[in-house]
Amino acid sequence: MREIVFDTETTGLDPKTGDRMVEIGCVEMVNLVPTGEVFHAYYNPERDMPAGAEAVHGLSAAFLSDKPLFRDTAHELIDFIGDAPLIAHNAGFDFAFLNAELTLCEREAICMSRMVDTVAMAKKRHPGAKLSLDALCSRYGIDRSHRVKHGALLDAELLAQVYVELKGGRQIGLELAAERVQVIEQEVVAVRQAPDRPRREPRAHSPSEEELARHRKFMSGIENPLWG
Repeated sequence: MREIVFDTETTGLDPKTGDRMVEIGCVEMVNLVPTGEVFHAYYNPERDMPAGAEAVHGLSAAFLSDKPLFRDTAHELIDFIGDAPLIAHNAGFDFAFLNAELTLCEREAICMSRMVDTVAMAKKRHPGAKLSLDALCSRYGIDRSHRVKHGALLDAELLAQVYVELKGGRQIGLELAAERVQVIEQEVVAVRQAPDRPRREPRAHSPSEEELARHRKFMSGIENPLWG
């Protein structure tokens, strides 16, 4: 199954008030395994960059000034994501900005049925726990030491690892154990079916009279038995 894990960086919190998407990073996964295919782009928002937003992701208006407009390269992103489910952390936020950009350039919005929200997944699996990307990376032992500021592609790569854990993890040890058990079972069957396998006479399981006599003698020597 092909899925796309993605993250966005923006000029603020609400596209309805004029905030724009300035960066997007996407990671392709097939059957919960990253394929190595990614999509990453910066966009000129055609507006200023508030200091608060720049402090989060480090993208200045000067840096973005020579980047393409979203409407000029939207087809590249659309081609990459295709019709795959889209996974994001607090996905409603990222979907709102992505669809706002698509609407501005008169392209079809992404259907919300394709949205997978890892915050909702984490809340269900770890009720009452911290749900930030940093907190989940710490919980699952995912290295985020290189994450100094938010970055769309870096965060998407971290989220891809978190998503795998939220789906149950790879359980590599269990998979190897299962494979070893299967090998042993095949070896046992091969031995049993070997034509030159040595045959033994069936073992007698009923006690002999001598064994019964020794047992009675042993039992009679027990003082104050629980069975009276």
